[in-house]
Amino acid sequence: MRFAAIADIHGNLPALETVLADIAHRGIDTIVNLGDLLSGPLWPAETADLLEPLRLPTVRGNHERQLLTLHRDAMGPTDRFTNAAISASHREWLATLPTTLWFTPTVFLCHGTPHDDLTYFLHDVGTDGVQEASTEAIAVRAQVDAHLILCGHTHVAGAVRLPNGQFIVNPGSVGLPAYTDDAPHPHAMEAGTPHARYAILTATGDHWNAELIALEYDWESAAAQAARHHRPDWAHALRTGLAN
Repeated sequence: MRFAAIADIHGNLPALETVLADIAHRGIDTIVNLGDLLSGPLWPAETADLLEPLRLPTVRGNHERQLLTLHRDAMGPTDRFTNAAISASHREWLATLPTTLWFTPTVFLCHGTPHDDLTYFLHDVGTDGVQEASTEAIAVRAQVDAHLILCGHTHVAGAVRLPNGQFIVNPGSVGLPAYTDDAPHPHAMEAGTPHARYAILTATGDHWNAELIALEYDWESAAAQAARHHRPDWAHALRTGLAN
């Protein structure tokens, strides 16, 4: 079995188009989507119009949850922009997406972890910043009986094979290579380059391998769109892959 995994598009239409074209060029016809599809000061409605007809196996991320459940006044600026840009039919589509999904009997899809869309699976955040999580901590988060678990949320690509054979893979972000957050402590997540990222998963029997892909695309156009929408923080992240 061979398929592609994408995550954290965040309304970055040119990055998504580049990723989808690369997947098709490689002859892969199955794609799973790990959430945070639209939220960003970029092209949220246009991204929805591209994604919805594809009917990809998709889980909702924390930003889908926020768009569907928070009052506009309680949203951050990114979700407020997105909320104003998308239509009622877009929201109806988002509401159909599950929070987690068994893609096959042994492949599990989530956004953050199997039980929380905000928890980082492969990283820990402390007062001294972000660190890779220990295998023990990752195993505690991997409380589903799956051979392969796919996650997103951190925007940082990575793969960890646990002692019990479970394989946890984050494909990285299609559309936003860096961001800052205040919870649980102030920190930055950074891919370090502006490339659009996804993963290819290949199984031989019960053994999975991952190829983490980074693609050039017209990130200057995405940065210019963010700047037009008065988000210099996004423009910098899109151009550099760095949060500051």
